[in-house]
Amino acid sequence: MTGGSVAGEGPTRRFMRKREAVLDAAALLFNQRGIRNVTLADVARRVGLSTSSVTYYYKRKDDLALACMGRSVEVFEELLAVAEQAGGPEQKITSFVTGFFQRLAGIARGERPDFVTFSDVSTLVDGRTDVGDRHTQAFRRVRDLLDGACPAPLTHAERNARAHLLFTLTQWTRYWIDRHEVTGYPRAARRAADILLRGLGGAGAAWDPPPVAALAAAPAPDDVSPDAFLRAATRLINEEGARFATVERISSELKVTRGSFYHHNDNIDDLVVACFERSFDVIRRAQQLAEVYPAGWEKLAAATAALVRFQLSADGPLLRMTARSRLPAPAADHIWRTMHQLSEHFAGVIADGVIDGSIRPVDPAIAAQMVSGMINASASARRWVPEASPANVVDLYARPLFMGILCPSAFGGHEGARRG
Repeated sequence: MTGGSVAGEGPTRRFMRKREAVLDAAALLFNQRGIRNVTLADVARRVGLSTSSVTYYYKRKDDLALACMGRSVEVFEELLAVAEQAGGPEQKITSFVTGFFQRLAGIARGERPDFVTFSDVSTLVDGRTDVGDRHTQAFRRVRDLLDGACPAPLTHAERNARAHLLFTLTQWTRYWIDRHEVTGYPRAARRAADILLRGLGGAGAAWDPPPVAALAAAPAPDDVSPDAFLRAATRLINEEGARFATVERISSELKVTRGSFYHHNDNIDDLVVACFERSFDVIRRAQQLAEVYPAGWEKLAAATAALVRFQLSADGPLLRMTARSRLPAPAADHIWRTMHQLSEHFAGVIADGVIDGSIRPVDPAIAAQMVSGMINASASARRWVPEASPANVVDLYARPLFMGILCPSAFGGHEGARRG
């Protein structure tokens, strides 16, 4: 295994063992606290070494984080190698998803080393084409798992969006799997794979999300209100990572002075919390507005479509959950509890839909987490699908989850229709 700046002794057995122990500890801490909130000293304490001993293996924290990312790429390369040997697209997707759950079970039992999520890959790989290229290649291999399922070929935009959805929802599992005993992971894997492949719709379900009212007022030109700071910070964090949300960057985005920033905000961490609270208010509004519809399918589709469309609107996006990594533990825990509560609302709507027959029998808790994960993923739609727009993003992201990730093209396979 390579990655990071390793100084001194060559790859002897003892050296490799210690380096793997450092990677194990770093992956665990990065996942628990986020990269920003972990120091080399924290990692050193975890493995019983001095900080100087850790720098013998990795000179800087970014080197260590990149090495952890390289290990994560290896995990997905192994999963893909197995999935690619399965039969058709359904079998390949099932193998990929269940393999990921098996890997998580091995970690939970202490049989496998931990690995970090790809949440910060866009910022970590800056200038490091080795990790970035391997991550891109893994994404393309995930995309290839989808091929051959639809009579009419998917557009390039649909293939990218569905690959992003599959890649992201598989990793989103890490946010909710700890609600299950490790012995229940295989059942959870089967249910998650079933939702991905067959969607949520009951018999005769059609994809035609009913409308809801606007989720937020359109921003005014030259707006420098507190809400404008929240919008600018949210976009910056989503696009470039929480580490780069500085006072200077946000003030520059709005073309205002640092003094103007501090007139509205006490510090960056408080601003990030405020961005989350704004996003949660938007989700609550969508859920409340969708309650006017009678069936669970309509309520879920209406709220979800409105939120996915909001992501690419002038007033969007919602802040992605990976921004929690910027916050101290108490604030990060509060954010995650709130997100779980909002997912529980979706779970209730799904359960109602199963009862009224508009949603097929699925695990409501797992389905709700996948809906939340899809909404979260759509915030970065344009990074993976440059053609994404407010007019087509719902069909690109929400429709495959609701109707099944292998459902026919929404655009009849015509590339010209993909921009809506």
